[in-house]
Amino acid sequence: MEITNVSEYQEIAKQKLPKMVYDYYASGAEDQWTLHENRFAFTKILFRPRILIDVSKIDMTTTVLGFKISMPIMIAPTAMQKMAHPEGEYATARAASAAGTIMTLSSWATSSVEEVASTGPGIRFFQLYVYKDRNVVAQLVRRAERAGFKAIALTVDTPRLGRREADIKNRFTLPPFLTLKNFEGLDLGKMDKADDSGLASYVAGQIDRSLSWKDVKWLQTITKLPILVKGVLTAEDTRIAIQAGAAGIIVSNHGARQLDYVPATIMALEEVVKAAQGRVPVFLDGGVRRGTDVFKALALGASGIFIGRPVVFSLAAEGEAGVRKVLSMLREEFELTMALSGCRSLKEITRDHIMTEWDSPHPRPAPRL
Repeated sequence: MEITNVSEYQEIAKQKLPKMVYDYYASGAEDQWTLHENRFAFTKILFRPRILIDVSKIDMTTTVLGFKISMPIMIAPTAMQKMAHPEGEYATARAASAAGTIMTLSSWATSSVEEVASTGPGIRFFQLYVYKDRNVVAQLVRRAERAGFKAIALTVDTPRLGRREADIKNRFTLPPFLTLKNFEGLDLGKMDKADDSGLASYVAGQIDRSLSWKDVKWLQTITKLPILVKGVLTAEDTRIAIQAGAAGIIVSNHGARQLDYVPATIMALEEVVKAAQGRVPVFLDGGVRRGTDVFKALALGASGIFIGRPVVFSLAAEGEAGVRKVLSMLREEFELTMALSGCRSLKEITRDHIMTEWDSPHPRPAPRL
């Protein structure tokens, strides 16, 4: 079967992966309302294309934290990629580098920061969970810095793991032939089988629930790397993040895997962008499956987007070639959307190019007397 869009990889991954692994990547929290809404909310945004503009040349390049990339489409951190394919994060790193874009490596990767750095040149960010043992955190951040990573994406929405019922049913645990490579040799306990989700038990034992804004300040004392705060959904937290010294914000609901019934990230984006007032870049993570989605996010003020599940599904289906194809398809779709909307560069994409359901509230029916 010829793959013509990003979403088709999910069905192939479902057929190829063990149920426990597929469910871990694919599922969301509780009722999975936010999981479906992350996709569905994009359908509430329509285009207002401009015509008769010379679009013979389209420039999709941009800079993120001073680093030039080929397009505003980057790779989000997704854990344990070797469950999807033996090459795991190596393949993803090479695909991102070939596409001229940024890869974010998860703290819970099955390849270490040093191993990913060894795949060759590329712009890479490191996603960080804050462990109870701050020495472990400091050590990890310094290793990422030494390995040439360019920023820290601090995940702030996970003081506890969301209730992912598929993982509970499957008694999810890391397959025995894999390890969380960044923590090898540290006495941090293993992700063992548990009465529910092995990952949830591991998080409960290791991740610091007392994490607060003062820790964002603390991180700045142990690294010179810029810190992106990942997991912001409100104007209030946007303003606090900027005051705390964040270099950028990632609007994220953790792929709908944490608190169910939070808004889709595309719905939360504009509130965050308005609160940021251009002081720091705002990025979007969650639900992007088409180039049209990328355009909609940029029209609402995002500086770029991150994709997660499309990477692991394409990795499961075709390894590095799959990830390359996902990045290439999204790039081509995005370029076409720009051309058909009359935009030749990213700065020409404006709020005027879209209309949303929430721009014109539907009149309420008159109450019955």
